Amino acid sequence: MSRRSGGRSARHAMRAAPLAEDIRPIRAGMEGGCYKPLSDHDIAQIHESALEILSDIGFKDATEGCIAACTSVGATYRDGRLFFPRDLVLETVKNANRDFTLCGRDPKHDIHPQGAKVHFGTAGAAVHIVDVEKNEYRESMLQDLYDAARIVDQQDNIHFFQRPMVPRDMTSVLDMDMNTLYACLSGTNKHVGTSITVVENCKPFIEMIYAVAGGEEAFRARPFVSISATFVVPPLRFATEALDVIGEMVKAGVPVLLLSAGQAGATSPAALAGSVVQSISEVLAGLVYINALAPGHPAIFGPWPFVSDLRTGAMSGGSGEQSLLIAAVTQMANHYDLPCGVPAGMTDAKMPDIQSGYEKGITTVMAGLAGGNLIYEAAGMHGSLLGFCLESLIVDNDILGQSLRCVRGIEVNKDTLSLDTTREVITGPEHFLGQPQTLDLMQKEYIYPVIGDRSTPKEWEELQKPEMVAKAIAEKRRILDEYFPSHISPELDAELRKNFDIKLPRERMLRTH
Repeated sequence: MSRRSGGRSARHAMRAAPLAEDIRPIRAGMEGGCYKPLSDHDIAQIHESALEILSDIGFKDATEGCIAACTSVGATYRDGRLFFPRDLVLETVKNANRDFTLCGRDPKHDIHPQGAKVHFGTAGAAVHIVDVEKNEYRESMLQDLYDAARIVDQQDNIHFFQRPMVPRDMTSVLDMDMNTLYACLSGTNKHVGTSITVVENCKPFIEMIYAVAGGEEAFRARPFVSISATFVVPPLRFATEALDVIGEMVKAGVPVLLLSAGQAGATSPAALAGSVVQSISEVLAGLVYINALAPGHPAIFGPWPFVSDLRTGAMSGGSGEQSLLIAAVTQMANHYDLPCGVPAGMTDAKMPDIQSGYEKGITTVMAGLAGGNLIYEAAGMHGSLLGFCLESLIVDNDILGQSLRCVRGIEVNKDTLSLDTTREVITGPEHFLGQPQTLDLMQKEYIYPVIGDRSTPKEWEELQKPEMVAKAIAEKRRILDEYFPSHISPELDAELRKNFDIKLPRERMLRTH
């Protein structure tokens, strides 16, 4: 019995050991795109309908700067609406930047959002933390944001960190924007995404990212921060403050996620196809605007159509309809060959439970199979985007690993068809367990959950019946007790605290035990 247990423990330890990059079965940037809910005819109809909205229906509430920029390249403005002629839109799509990098501060975390390469990350503006141990929600704080960044820094299958929650202990929008940026950059050296509330906050925001980079030139060479700009108020109205923020970010060399977030049945058509059309048309308008400001500026095509539960009007982030919508807009972005960012993993479940698991599973795997380049909100989110859970970052890392394995698919070649191996087995042991191919592919072809349980019922009892959420709690505590990254040096930290009103106490960021 002890020999079996010892052998099992050794195997488990071997599987838990970090793998060399060249033999990992999954990694950031694997190619998706095999799932296509839209036919070629469907794509053509959606494309033509989006062009019709842009040219014939137009957008209201454009700022003077937006009107000037867009009309200078061929848009027209009349009766309070901005119109985008077909040829202008097509020319913009043709010339848009498809070859930029979203950098990490460590180059191993660089993201290349081209083709159908898939990357998963966080995002959101949750106002609550899900307290699993107390089974309740509480307001999210700045410390929670820093803690989330530290945990993500340790998760292999979460490839970037976009601010997932709003620190409710910040008393002004300046404090919120600047301390959000600081907490994210302090906790992880993966690519960071955030947003800016008002245009007046752009100047200090830019000053901070340049200071962390070591200067403007260094940041422009390796932009490790992007901003999310919800520049439209669906249906077909511009968000004026966000347009001005985009203008400042373009000048500063900051990549921009052009985000449209209509809600089917409320702020976009209830028909899923109509919701796709509106979302695509809105983001195309943003693409024209940003390229009018600076041709080729790094822009992420961000159609985020959401779903309403039409019985109540509430958002339904974990539904099958949501999965289909995201796969469809991803397919449209791939049709245009534009770097895209879409949301998935936005469970309606309040806690990390069975509902959370199946909703996160179906939405993230479908977005990955469709080939979403940057899949936001894929980890930690609960309560239809209202709650964020630190333990779920750890659980969801396992879910995303399985989703990435689905994205990788099945490789068919002479070796994997396994005819020689089969011949050896039938004339020898009559099983494949000890075959060289099996041992070789054990880690190259298969992935293993980090906290998920695959023990037999007997082993499970011997292990004191471990429960996934309890394991996630323990792992969260271990990371937060032991992992204090030095992504911002003491010297730089002192400089930042001198020039900006940093609210996160330095002593909470240091190993104190």
